[in-house]
Amino acid sequence: MRRTVSAKLFKEAQAFFPGGVNSPVRAFRSVGGIPLFIERGDGCTIWDADGNRFTDFCGSWGPLILGHNHRKVREAIIRSAVRGTSFGAPTRLENELADLILSNNKFVEKIRFVSSGTEAVMSAIRLARGYTGRDKILKFEGCYHGHSDSLLVKAGSGLVTFGNTSSAGVPESFVNETIVVSLNSEKAVQQAFANFRNRIACVIIEPVPANNGLLIQDREFLQFLRAACTKNKTLLIFDEVISGFRTGFTGAAGYYNIQPDIITYGKIIGGGLPVGAYASSGKIMSKISPDGNVYQAGTLSGNPVAMSAGIAQLKECLKKDFYNRLENMTRVFAERLNSYAASKNYPFRVFHLSSIFWFAFTRREKVQSASDIDPSGMRLFNILYHEMLSRGIYFGPSGYEVGFISQAHTAAVLEKSAEKICDSLDACFASKKRK
Repeated sequence: MRRTVSAKLFKEAQAFFPGGVNSPVRAFRSVGGIPLFIERGDGCTIWDADGNRFTDFCGSWGPLILGHNHRKVREAIIRSAVRGTSFGAPTRLENELADLILSNNKFVEKIRFVSSGTEAVMSAIRLARGYTGRDKILKFEGCYHGHSDSLLVKAGSGLVTFGNTSSAGVPESFVNETIVVSLNSEKAVQQAFANFRNRIACVIIEPVPANNGLLIQDREFLQFLRAACTKNKTLLIFDEVISGFRTGFTGAAGYYNIQPDIITYGKIIGGGLPVGAYASSGKIMSKISPDGNVYQAGTLSGNPVAMSAGIAQLKECLKKDFYNRLENMTRVFAERLNSYAASKNYPFRVFHLSSIFWFAFTRREKVQSASDIDPSGMRLFNILYHEMLSRGIYFGPSGYEVGFISQAHTAAVLEKSAEKICDSLDACFASKKRK
């Protein structure tokens, strides 16, 4: 595989950006080697700067549910851009996208657009604190909610801990307002509410944890969280930046039929452009400025080009059987790989939900918490990653990241990709034996 141009561009980039990138995982440090510089994408295919062609299962980390360069999304962006790219004032496009979302989602009544998933979660946390008058928040180890200070906290050694910051520059005072417990542990949540009675503003969770592997939770655990939050007058936040409009138009809230108090969105609602949102009941959202005293603002919030892209994409998602087709394709793809791994007795499994999937080097039937992940499996993933890359299969460059299937992935493409991934598994485990 040619890498000359990407290598040259990466060398240049290291003079401009920390680590040569504008988001850490792109540096390929998890898997080793030179990052690919992507030139263009169409459908489920991307091409790098050296002209190498790949079937893409990253999809810009999830937003491209229709695939790259979808005609209707592209045309909507162009129509909007020629009228102006930003106004810092209301546009009818904001109304149209909001109506499209709220009219088809019984779990929310009002929405506020922002510019990223991180900003959406940060704003939702502030809203929960302002609404309840409480300061502490409870999060789960293995869930990622963006890079705001309160949420860059990892678990300590106890059942219920204030944890430790996972980034320099986060003051201890922020850490001390964030309680961290293990996923899938009712006991830990109960203990947290007992320890901090009437002090927890919100419990925040990815209902489909997909940033540290795909840690699929039992419906019963999410129902337990709903009941515990109601009992303790604490708000339940579903972070659906990934699962929103991916597991279905109503996201994980609809998939599990559980009513959270606040939901955060991102990725898919921007059609590939930067966007985020948080939504809730009219009562809770009335606390947001200018109606209420919880301040949040953004110059590019509701950007007209992003709104246009989101409208075009979500209209496609609302078409009959859109999500059923994606889920069926993903199931067949995962079962094909799982069957092959089982026939070779490889400790490898593909976990999947809707059109999200994850490669895990394990024999476990369930992986539901960060502690269930065997870190040694990441060494095997790194080998597998480069074997797949050499065969024209592109994933996000980390074994902790999930993959996505889009409307553009046909049955034929997925079967051919599965063949290449099976060949890559053979090479991966042959390499392990040699060592």
